[in-house]
This record gives sequence, structure tokens and C-alpha cells, in this order.
Amino acid sequence: MRKEQHLDLGQMGLNGPEIVNVGGPPLGKLWHWLELSFSAILIVAITQKIMDVRPEELLDIPSDPIFWICLIGSYLATPISEWIIYRRLWGLPLLGMVPLLKKQVTNEVVLGYLGEAQLYLWARERTMMAAAPYGTIKDVSILSAMTGNVATLGMLGLAWPYISKANLGPGAEPIAISVGVILLSSLVVFSLRQKIFSLPSKSLWWISQIQFARIFIGLVFLAGAWSRLLPEVATMWILLLAVFRLLISRLPALPNKDIIFAALGVFLFGSDQLIVIAISKVALLTLIAHIVIGTVLTLAGLKSPRGVNS
Repeated sequence: MRKEQHLDLGQMGLNGPEIVNVGGPPLGKLWHWLELSFSAILIVAITQKIMDVRPEELLDIPSDPIFWICLIGSYLATPISEWIIYRRLWGLPLLGMVPLLKKQVTNEVVLGYLGEAQLYLWARERTMMAAAPYGTIKDVSILSAMTGNVATLGMLGLAWPYISKANLGPGAEPIAISVGVILLSSLVVFSLRQKIFSLPSKSLWWISQIQFARIFIGLVFLAGAWSRLLPEVATMWILLLAVFRLLISRLPALPNKDIIFAALGVFLFGSDQLIVIAISKVALLTLIAHIVIGTVLTLAGLKSPRGVNS
């Protein structure tokens, strides 16, 4: 019987072992069936979300190529940044983008952080590492949340002069302050990093830099998509949209964040139909991308459950 190797990425720095198929880790069948269960959950969720797409809405989509470049860039910012991270930590091949895309779809369509569990099962079934995948995914997820909180606070500070002037109702200021306090309190986690994180400090700082770059690039692309739909809208409103999109993204228990963001846009900017239409259109196209990508990758994975792309 093959002796299981236990590797600790926390002891190895940035250059971790390469993920390979090894003929099944301990309890391999259990991991495999758990992974199939996640795929089944994703299929059910996608089927339900298809009902949210009205056929007439598909007839009114932008033809502007710059809009599509920006939309695709904002969609791929997260999986590409995570591939860069896991490429350095695990030696993840290019086909490792497949489970990362599935993770993103699962988080957005089903439930936040369920995608991380799905990624862990994928890595656990395909690697000789027993504990390292969990520690690494945990660290990357926590850093993603922490950098998102810091970026949100920064955006709130940058946009506050506009928020205070915008007609968002009398409750805008206390709500914004409350959200800021909640986000700021989460930074306490960073002070406990030696007890929480598994990776060395050098790796954590490098991952944080990638995460900040991902947030900035994703927002730039997203703002670019909005601006192509709203050429007459002032930069102030585009900035406010970015702030509220970041705030929504900080709520991990909410599926379909783009749809919720569109509903928030209707509530906040109900008097400006152009903004509402732009928000709804980007949310719809993002949902369609989740449906298409999730369906294709899940069905492909069921056909080749032991492959890298499953």
C-alpha cells in the first residue's frame, strides 16, 4: 500500500508541490462523491437561475466591443488572480483555471464560500497533500476577504464627499458609518495572523498584493463597462456604483450578488433610469455567464471526473 505523504505548504514558502493525479488519496471515493454532490447542487442552482432570464432581455444586449472587453475582464479578474496565486503555491497548470471558474460560479450562484469547499475537494482528490490544501485555501480566502474590506473602506473614504452630497435618503450616513465599523472590526483578524494563517509572512504579503491588484483591476473593468453604457453619466455616480458593488461583495452568505446589487441600484437610483438599466444589464449578462460557464464545466467534469478539468 502506498504510504501517504504529508506536506505542509507553510513550511515550503511560495514554491509548493505540483498538483497531480495520484490514483486516489485515502477515502478517495468519499471525496469523489462529495465533489459530485457539489456538482449536482450547482446544476440545480443553475436550473433555478435560468428562470430569472427573460428571453426578451437577451435581444437588447450591447454590441460595443469595448463594453464586452471590460465585462469579460471584470469577470475573469478573480479566477485569473487566484490561478496566479495557486500556480506559485501549488504549481497549478493552466487547466487549473477550470476549478477556479467553477468556484466562482458556485460562490455567486449557490452560496458564498461553498466554492472554496468545492475547490478543497478538487485539490484533496488530486494531490498527495493531506492537510496543505485546506490551510492554503483558508489563507487565500481570508486574505481575499481582508483585502476586500480594506479596499471597501478606502473606496468609502474616497467616495464619501460624493455620498454625503448625493440624494440617497436620510439614512445613508448612519448606514455607511455602520458598514464601515463592521468592516473595520474585521481587520482584527489580521492582528491574530500568527494563530490563524498557515503560510509564512512572505507568502501572505505576496498574496495580499495579488488580491489588491485583482480588486483594482476588476473595478476598473467593471467601471469601464458601466461607463460604456452610461456615457452621459457623471463620474461621481460611477464611483458610487463601484462603492456599493464592493459593499455587496462583502456579504459572503448572499448568492446572486449581481442581482441583489441591481435591486439596490433600483432603490438608490430609482429616479435615474439609465443607471438602473445599466446595472440590470451588467447583472443579467454576468448571470448568463455564470449559467453558461457553470453548466459547461459541470457537465464536462461529470464526463471526466478524474481529470484536471473535472
